[in-house]
Amino acid sequence: MPVKPVPLGFVFRSRAKEEKAQTADKAQVTLSKQTRDPQAPKGRPTPKRSEAQSQRRSVAQTPTNRKDAVRRQREDRREAMARQRQALASGDERYLPARDKGPVRKFARAWVDSRFNVAEFFLPLAVVILVLSVVRVPSIQNIALLLWLVVIVLIVLDAAVSGFRLRKRLKERFPDQNTRGAVAYALMRSLQMRRLRLPKPQVKRGERP
Repeated sequence: MPVKPVPLGFVFRSRAKEEKAQTADKAQVTLSKQTRDPQAPKGRPTPKRSEAQSQRRSVAQTPTNRKDAVRRQREDRREAMARQRQALASGDERYLPARDKGPVRKFARAWVDSRFNVAEFFLPLAVVILVLSVVRVPSIQNIALLLWLVVIVLIVLDAAVSGFRLRKRLKERFPDQNTRGAVAYALMRSLQMRRLRLPKPQVKRGERP
């Protein structure tokens, strides 16, 4: 039988290259059959777009040095103060200071704002009495001194009655909650003029809280 000539390229082909190619194929098959580590980045489910954006935003906003950290704290503090001022004007419970938060303090504020208090007129009366006391007329000065005594007595009596009534209302309204400090908080609020009170009054005079 006639013998077919063998190509010279087949005879002199590099066997090392064949072995490398076979080894690479086997390695790819082995890696493809291995179970992926669930903790690996590719093993986790693809995050949603909103989650990815929030993660990138938090990473971008993370301070890299002490100067950036101080600046970030100052900005956060400024934003918190702005939210607090707005809450004091609108009565938003979420951003109020700790001393003004809670249903007990809110009720105490509403109770004070719904009525007239002698103490809230102290500043105007004090100005009038001070002017009268400056006049160099003995009778007028005596009247000014008497007015001082009358105003102080009225403020003390009104505070005592208001504190007693408010304490009773708090026990009826919040029997299972801690109302400690609410009466003193309300009395301190009653010393301020209505238009200057913070948080701003949310009820009208005469309106039942």
